[in-house]
Amino acid sequence: MYLSLRDRPTAVGPKAAVPATVFLLGTVSLLTDISSEMVNAVLPLYLTAQIGLGLLAYGFIDGLYQGVSAFVRIAGGYAGDRLGRPKYIAAIGYAVSALCRIALLPAQTFAAISAVITADRLGKGVRTAPRDALIAASVPPSTLGRAFGVHRAMDTIGAALGPLAAFALLWWIPDSYDSIFVVSFVFGLIGVAVLILFVPNTRTSVAKERPRILRAAFTSSLRRPLIAFALLALLTVSDGFIYLSLQQRDAFAAAWFPLLFVGTNVAYLLLAVPLGRLADRVGRGRVLVGGHVALIGAYLLAGGPLTGLPSTVATVLLLGLFYAGTDGVLAALVSRIAAAEARGSAIAAAQTIVVIGRFAASLSFGALWTAVGRGPALLWMAAALTIALPLAAWLLREKEARTA
Repeated sequence: MYLSLRDRPTAVGPKAAVPATVFLLGTVSLLTDISSEMVNAVLPLYLTAQIGLGLLAYGFIDGLYQGVSAFVRIAGGYAGDRLGRPKYIAAIGYAVSALCRIALLPAQTFAAISAVITADRLGKGVRTAPRDALIAASVPPSTLGRAFGVHRAMDTIGAALGPLAAFALLWWIPDSYDSIFVVSFVFGLIGVAVLILFVPNTRTSVAKERPRILRAAFTSSLRRPLIAFALLALLTVSDGFIYLSLQQRDAFAAAWFPLLFVGTNVAYLLLAVPLGRLADRVGRGRVLVGGHVALIGAYLLAGGPLTGLPSTVATVLLLGLFYAGTDGVLAALVSRIAAAEARGSAIAAAQTIVVIGRFAASLSFGALWTAVGRGPALLWMAAALTIALPLAAWLLREKEARTA
């Protein structure tokens, strides 16, 4: 990894420096993901075993976790574009999410937990697009995939360390979920401090008129990719459900539940930068489609007849491959298409569609699991995604052909 203290590197070749802004924002995301994934790694068990929620109630809260940020993502991206100072907006979002970690301590009812999860995800929705706009503004278009890959790799280091920290705390103090919430709050607070004190307050391109920003964010060149994103998101089952499926099926997954998150995040960490570079070379739409092929494989393994450690390991690795091929790649694809003065709003529009689709997917999959059972529900989702993927590939290939 090449690092530079310059905000905007002059080289654009394969060895162009990664600017300090990307590295610092990656550090913020690393610390924040330690915080969030400490909680996320134990949340399915905490809600179903400790609090006693049923699958439908968990599906609702998981849907909130996946999708409620949609309500403010566009607002966060628009505010960053309008002010031209996205760091301020991102800082607000990070601070709200950090406070929600400690707010889980008194939350013991379905309503209270839902409220805290909602506030946490609203904070994530506010911060994501302004942060990605800062990354996109700091690098040339030809290295967007690699820049987002570096950021997502650092983010994923935190996502891998968070479950390990949660596992260590539960091993040291069994059933001590309160200690997880307190430690996660501390990490979140440190992440906010790094953002405020060290990340450059870069001014991005400003569009003064609201209609101009919104027209640029929803330009016709983005319509087909947005349709593809929506279609794929509606068929994306959340990690929590897949891990619960593995936990119910295999003794290993039941005994080492938090480590399932670690396996996925390690695979993501190792593959994020290589797949970002591949996306810059062969097309971001192609890599994004390939990531969803990996997701189909994860569904088939988690819901199929194969059991045991090899099947469980393969499932979590395929999930990591899915995220490495889709998360940063989606932001890079949209950043390449969108006008500079509306980049944050365009990224937010794409992310909003994705989280709304995944919210719907969590609700529908919880009901499907209840109706037909764990294995058949996952196999049905695999079949539906297999049918939808060629259409999504066509929509994204059209855009790749026009912007190459």
